[in-house]
Amino acid sequence: MADMPDPFVHHPELRDRIADPETSPFRTFRAADLVAQEPHLRDWVYPEARRAALRAEALAGHSGDLWVFGYGSLMWNPALRFAEVRRAHVAGHARRLILVEYRGGRGTMEAPGLMATLDAGDGCDGLAFRIAAADVETEIDILFQREMLAPGYLARFVPARIDGAEVRALSFLADHAVPDIRPDLTHEEQVRYVAHGAGDLGTSRDYLAGIVEHLLLLGIVDAHCTQLLSDVDAHRAALARGTTSA
Repeated sequence: MADMPDPFVHHPELRDRIADPETSPFRTFRAADLVAQEPHLRDWVYPEARRAALRAEALAGHSGDLWVFGYGSLMWNPALRFAEVRRAHVAGHARRLILVEYRGGRGTMEAPGLMATLDAGDGCDGLAFRIAAADVETEIDILFQREMLAPGYLARFVPARIDGAEVRALSFLADHAVPDIRPDLTHEEQVRYVAHGAGDLGTSRDYLAGIVEHLLLLGIVDAHCTQLLSDVDAHRAALARGTTSA
């Protein structure tokens, strides 16, 4: 598939809403650097050899251009050099905020946050980024440093529908064998976690708002995320008025 002169030709409305990969901190992020800065995370972070093995397993048999399906922060900050970006729909899956984050990214032990996963469900809309074949090796290493930093996700290909055509896209699914994946969270717990979780990557509330806002740019309303954001903001407003407790 030939590269396009303009990756945003199908979605010019996203041109100024997706971060320049060359300036994204995720582009130079390395798991080893995090461990050096935060030694207590060593037993949680995947060793580099394990990450490389997971990457090789995920891409076994793949050749040519690679589609990557983003449903969370990859939609606005992929940190990848991509040849094309397209709206995409993945059937049989849903975006669910069930990954509890308490290691300093978007939450702490005292105030955990939440991040999105791709899980079984009725369908998920997001963005698919096409990486040119010549760039796949470099870009996927960058992607795995970020998304496969530690246990939480399974790197898998999913069938993504793009403008009537189906492609195989790499994405990151919830690993239910990991305790941080909490499908049992009540809506009230989700509200509290998103309302209070914050860390080095920002707040869980802003993360959720980013999902809602970037889907709206495509004319998509994620009913669950929209309602959750509304309830989070109502909770925060009630806290400010002193009419509820944290």
